[in-house]
Amino acid sequence: MGPATEHPLRYALVNELHARPSPRISAPATCAFVAFKEPRDAANRDRLRDTAHLQELTDRHGGPKPDPDEIHYQAQLGRHELKWESHTEFVTYMATTPGLPIRPFDPSAAAIFPEEWQLNAPGKRVAAVLVQIDTLPEDPTQAMAQLGDWLARDSLAAVWVLEEAALVASDFRIDANGFMRFALFARGDVGQGRIGRIVHRLVELETYRAMSMLGLGQARRLSRRLNELEPRLSAIVEAMGNEEKRAETVLHELLEVSSELEAQAVQTSFRFGATSAYEAIVMDRVSALRETRFMGRQMLTEFMRRRYLPAMRTVKSAEDRLRSMIERATRTSDLLRTRVDVERSAQNHLLMERMDKRADLQLRLQHTVEGLSVVAISYYAVGLLSYALYPLAAKLSVDKSYLIAAMTPLVVVAVWWSMRQIRRNLHKSDRDHPQM
Repeated sequence: MGPATEHPLRYALVNELHARPSPRISAPATCAFVAFKEPRDAANRDRLRDTAHLQELTDRHGGPKPDPDEIHYQAQLGRHELKWESHTEFVTYMATTPGLPIRPFDPSAAAIFPEEWQLNAPGKRVAAVLVQIDTLPEDPTQAMAQLGDWLARDSLAAVWVLEEAALVASDFRIDANGFMRFALFARGDVGQGRIGRIVHRLVELETYRAMSMLGLGQARRLSRRLNELEPRLSAIVEAMGNEEKRAETVLHELLEVSSELEAQAVQTSFRFGATSAYEAIVMDRVSALRETRFMGRQMLTEFMRRRYLPAMRTVKSAEDRLRSMIERATRTSDLLRTRVDVERSAQNHLLMERMDKRADLQLRLQHTVEGLSVVAISYYAVGLLSYALYPLAAKLSVDKSYLIAAMTPLVVVAVWWSMRQIRRNLHKSDRDHPQM
C-alpha cells in the first residue's frame, strides 16, 4: 500500500509511544534529576526558551545541539548521560553518571546542573532528586543499617519492588542542598533496563507529586475566599423570605456573589483538573513498582495514604465546595427570578385593573360627551332649520314657536341616530382591520 493511503499523523503518533524511553542504568550509578516550571500560565509558555536553556547546558559540556521542534533530547555529555523532556507545564533534566560519590548523596553528583545555570532557567525548580543506585548486599539488613544513617528514620519508607528485584527507600524530605533522596539497591541479576525503569518511576513519582501539590495552595486560598462568600450567600437566601426587602435588590446582591464564584471557578479549574490528573499518575507510578513490605518498614502506599492523599482530598473538597456553592447560587437565582416574575405579574395585574378603570371612565366620559354633543348639534340644527322654515311658517300662518317645538324632537332623534351609526361603523372598522 502506498503512502497516499496513510493518515498524515500515523507515524508521528506511533513515534510518540517511543519518545520517552526509560534510561538503561548499571549499578552502581548516580542519577541527578531536576524539573522546572514557570510560575504562571506554564501550559502556554514560550517553549523556545526551554530549548535555549537546554542548549546553554549542552554548550557548556560540548554536546550536540537540540532540535528546537523536538520535545525530548538524549545525549552523552562527558561522563553524564543527559535526558531532557518537555511536558505540558514543566521540563525535566535527568543526568545519569556511573559510580557513586565519595559521600552518600553528595551534591557534587548534580554538578552537571550548575547553580548559575539553574538560576537562569525560564521557570522555577519544582523538583530536584538524587537517586543513588547500588548493588544489594547479600544480607539486606546491611542496606537497612546504611539507610538509617542516610535518611530520617521517622518518615523512612523502605520496600521491595518488582517481586523483590530491588530495594527502594526514601524519607521524602528535602536535604540541605535542596534534593529529595532515593536509595536503590538492585540485585546483581537485575538488568540495566529494569533498573532504568525503576529510577524513571521514582523521579516521575516525585515530580508529579510536587506538581499535584501545587493545587493545595490554591485550594487553601479558595477556601478562605469561600468562607467570606458563604455567609453572604446564606444571608441572601434568608432575605428571600423577607417581604419588606425588594426582590430586585436581593437579586442584585446575588449576582455579585455568583459572579465572584464563577470567577473563582475560572481561576481554579485548570489547576484542580491538573492536580487530579497528576494524582492519578502518582498513584499509578506507585502501583507500577509492585511493592512488598521490607523488614516491617513503612511502604510507599502507606506513606502516600497518610501524608499525600489528605492533601489531595483537601483540593477535592475545595473543588466540590465551590461547585456546590455555584449550584446553590444558581437555584437561589432561579427562585428569586420566579419571585420577581410573580411580583411583576401582580404589578401588571394592578396596572391592567387601573387601565380598565380608566377605560371605563373614558367610556363614561365619552357617552357623556356624546350626549352633550347630541344636544349641542341638535340645538344648532334646530336654529338653522328655524331660519329655513320662517317663510313656510308665515305662509301657513303658523306661529314660529310651535313650529320650532314640533321640529325639535325630530331633530334630536335624527342627530342621535346619526351619531349611533357613526360609532357603529367605527367599531366595525376596528374589528375588520385590527392594529398589528
